[in-house]
Amino acid sequence: MERPLPLNGIKVRQVPTNRLVQNVYFSGPEDGIPVVFLHGNFSAALYWEETMQALPARFRGIAIDLRGYGWTEDKPIDATRGMCDWSDDVAALMDALKIEKAHFVGWSMGAGVLYRIITDYPKLVLTATLICPVSPYGFGATKGLNGVPCYSDFAGSGGGVVNPVFVQRIAQGDRSADDPNSPRNVINAFYYVAPFRAGREEDFLTAALMEKTGPEAYPGDMTPSPNWPNVGPGVKGPVNCWSPKYLHSDAAGLLAVNPKPPILWIRGSHDLIVSDNSMFDLATLGKLGYIPGWPGDEIYPPQPMVSQTRAVFEKYGSYEEHVIDNTAHSPHIEKPDEFNRLFHAFLINHS
Repeated sequence: MERPLPLNGIKVRQVPTNRLVQNVYFSGPEDGIPVVFLHGNFSAALYWEETMQALPARFRGIAIDLRGYGWTEDKPIDATRGMCDWSDDVAALMDALKIEKAHFVGWSMGAGVLYRIITDYPKLVLTATLICPVSPYGFGATKGLNGVPCYSDFAGSGGGVVNPVFVQRIAQGDRSADDPNSPRNVINAFYYVAPFRAGREEDFLTAALMEKTGPEAYPGDMTPSPNWPNVGPGVKGPVNCWSPKYLHSDAAGLLAVNPKPPILWIRGSHDLIVSDNSMFDLATLGKLGYIPGWPGDEIYPPQPMVSQTRAVFEKYGSYEEHVIDNTAHSPHIEKPDEFNRLFHAFLINHS
């Protein structure tokens, strides 16, 4: 798929590293203070271009197509390492660009990658801005503020929980709007609050459709489970990476870092993807009657994703939380002026 032309002031190049060749977007002066942007699932670095354009003059924007996404070299993901393939890739890019420290921004899944960067490469991180972040305990299959597994095999998380029709449509490069499962409609229904539509909808869709699909790519493989909903995580692909099976130490690792980089947490008031009642959590769908056999709140309640994140951050200490009203999973796209006021003040205060 042909890559859309970059916006004014944005440059794109392929950067070889000791792990893979990464597609990277750049903005601002080469000697500026680096700000590294990490996208979420079913998106790409291109989604950051307007945010990069708006950076204050003394900052250098760097947005990365993560492994498995966009126009970065296609290499498999070892999900048993959790987010570590991605965090190691980012560290390798920093080394290739000879950057010793940077501000980091992580959106959704990208925030999970950023948790690992803070944990494994704390000297790289000046600050962390988290937009609608995945819980430090992963996505699905846990309950309570401490991320207790609903079942010991983490049933209800991993590659088997993704709608196969959606995956098929990505593989086909579907650009239609004739079905709720079409990639275009999923973006518009869950990334934003209606009637908002992104001005660069076609470019965003093109970039998102570059996501690699298959049992070794998105969503990944799965294992059968005797526990509801009868599917457990596999060992390959991105959705298995954020199964709590492979993130059992991520929250503890984040809390053990010292000194702790300051965190800015920004989320949308109407986010249905990362939520205490996420419409992408099988427990929520089971409770609503869409998936039969749900065992009930005592055994398998909806994962309190936002509340889990807040509980971890309260122990972490150095954080601030902001909710942008009437936005969903992409407040930086839906209300860029409001987002940038918070974001730019945070960067300047810590630079």
